[in-house]
Amino acid sequence: MIRRVLSTSTPALSHIGKQSLPFGSDVVMTHDPTPIMTPRVPADLHSTTLKIKGPLGEHTLPIKPYVKLAFEQEQGDSLLTVSVADSSIKEQRAMWGTTRALIANAITGVTEGYTVPVRLVGVGYRATIEDNGRKLSMKLGFSHQVEIEIPEGIQCATPLPNKIMLQGNDNQKVKEFAFKIRKWRPPEPYNQKGIFVGDETIAKKTSKKK
Repeated sequence: MIRRVLSTSTPALSHIGKQSLPFGSDVVMTHDPTPIMTPRVPADLHSTTLKIKGPLGEHTLPIKPYVKLAFEQEQGDSLLTVSVADSSIKEQRAMWGTTRALIANAITGVTEGYTVPVRLVGVGYRATIEDNGRKLSMKLGFSHQVEIEIPEGIQCATPLPNKIMLQGNDNQKVKEFAFKIRKWRPPEPYNQKGIFVGDETIAKKTSKKK
């Protein structure tokens, strides 16, 4: 006979969500409590809007209607506390930590930015920036050069012929562009050539001898 034990304990709080977020005087946050009625995606319907502005740009985040934001000052520092209406509801508890993490990433983006290095490994592989910084041109062993438009909001530099540095205030967009570049020559394990993102490595394989 199997007995099912039902827990009567109080649901755990979000360890990430309950931590206050400090931010400097160079960051301005504006929370508009007006519900979003014409969202870009259906999931944002009735959400509110948080704008985060800093030296490197601005982010706009949809905030679920059950997520509460409280701004306060403590010993000269600005703090943002995130909470939810009912932490016993699984969805709200999950969004508690997620919302806090998204806001933290946005603060980092508009103050410090995100940098992702991309390495070109292969004989003759090299990259240059053309068209006044709007186009990335690469030699990757094809009969033609590969040219990719650099998305708005992302800065691209080539400190070395085989190294590309991507920078922007949106971590997701910077990484998406890095992996778009990588698709042209994914790292291969036999000669360990290709395009590597960040500190990516690949285990070397040896060819089977006939």
